[in-house]
Formats: sequence, structure tokens, C-alpha cells
Amino acid sequence: MKTPKFCGRGGTGLKRLCTRLADAVMDKALIIGASGGIGRAVSEALSARGVAVTGLSRSDDGLDVRDEASVGSALGRLAGPYDLILVATGALEIDGARPEKALRQVTPAAMMDQFALNCIGPSLVLKHAVGLLPRDGRCVFAALSARVGSIGDNGFGGWYSYRTAKAALNQMIHTGSIELGRSHREAICVALHPGTVQTPFTEKYLGRHPSVPPEEAAQNLLSVIGDLTVEDSGQFFDWQGARVPW
Repeated sequence: MKTPKFCGRGGTGLKRLCTRLADAVMDKALIIGASGGIGRAVSEALSARGVAVTGLSRSDDGLDVRDEASVGSALGRLAGPYDLILVATGALEIDGARPEKALRQVTPAAMMDQFALNCIGPSLVLKHAVGLLPRDGRCVFAALSARVGSIGDNGFGGWYSYRTAKAALNQMIHTGSIELGRSHREAICVALHPGTVQTPFTEKYLGRHPSVPPEEAAQNLLSVIGDLTVEDSGQFFDWQGARVPW
């Protein structure tokens, strides 16, 4: 069963209908980073809908997305196809290095760590996940990005390494979607901004920003995923389904 052609970015009622139809045909999902706040919540939400969920993470399965051998081995043991593959890994602080507020705080080590986890990791998953997606039929590969990775929407500056790594991830998703579309014509490959979510990942940085618990973030993300069409592939969307500028 294919997602109906009218399932585009229409009104709220139509959007909900499309989401329900998309959920109805989702049988299997793979969540990378399933032990984290968002990954766990998405896994639980999908399981509650009757979707067979495979979850992988570093803490539970020893998966290190920065290590290609680890990624290749973990994904090579799986049997697809998966209707959804979501990469929910990432970190704002790595080894105690906080987001930089000024250029003088930028270091090669912190920048390389950010690229390894927030860009190279999801890119390696995409590389090794192609064979786990169906050649025929709708499927979605999504990676969690961040609005601060948007170049066009950057009016505050700072957070150099994290911003740059997420911007690079967005380019990988956009470019990868082009190749993926040649072999998997109904595949959708997107970057998603989940909003500010109340997890250990963000607890130091919530401040006055509106935030939601992981369970609400998961429902928001799944609603957006359910409403995506092939025409949306290669794009960057926020938790409300609005396109984020590159």
C-alpha cells in the first residue's frame, strides 16, 4: 500500500489522516540511539502502535556510530526491510567541552569530536542502512539534526563546533537523498529538528526556551514522519513539519 498522493503539506485534518494512513502500513522500524531520551520515547511510541521495533545503542549494544566497523557489523546482522530508520544519536557536550560562545574557545579536538558524533556517525549509518530499506514502497530514513545547524536561520552566532557539525550532517542527508532516490524511488531521506526536549542532553541549556518531554517530542516527530512524501526527500523539517532553511 502506498501513501496516497493527497498526503502533502495540507490542512490539519488532512495531515492527521495522512499520518494515520502512514502509521497503518509501517511494520518495522530501526532506531539508532534507542537508549537516549528521544530514541527511547520514539521506540516506545512505535511499539504501542504495533510496529516491530529494533533498537540499537552504544550503552545497550556496544554500537559506536563513529566507528565504521561497529556500524557495519551491527547493521549487517539485521534483516530488513525497515519502513523507518531513525538516527537519534548525538551530543551537545563531548568530554566536557561545552558549546563555544566565542571564536577564541574553538579547539581542533572539540570540533573533531562534534563532527565524529554528529555528522560522521549518522553518515555511516546511512551508508550501511541502504540495504535495509525496501526497493519498492514508501520508507523513511531520518536523522535528528538541530535548528542551530541552519546557516540561513543563524542570527545569534556561537556554538561553532556543534552548529558546523549539524550543518554538515544536513548536507550529507540532502546529498544522500539524491543517490538514494535513484535506487529507492519511494524512499524519503530527511533531517529533523525535534525542538528543545527535556533530556540530559539539554538540561544545562533549557533556560527560557520552551521545551517538551521526550514522549511529546516522539509523537511530534512521528506525526511529521507520517506526513512526509517523496517530494519532501532531501529536506530539513522541524517538529511541526515546517521546512527549516539550510
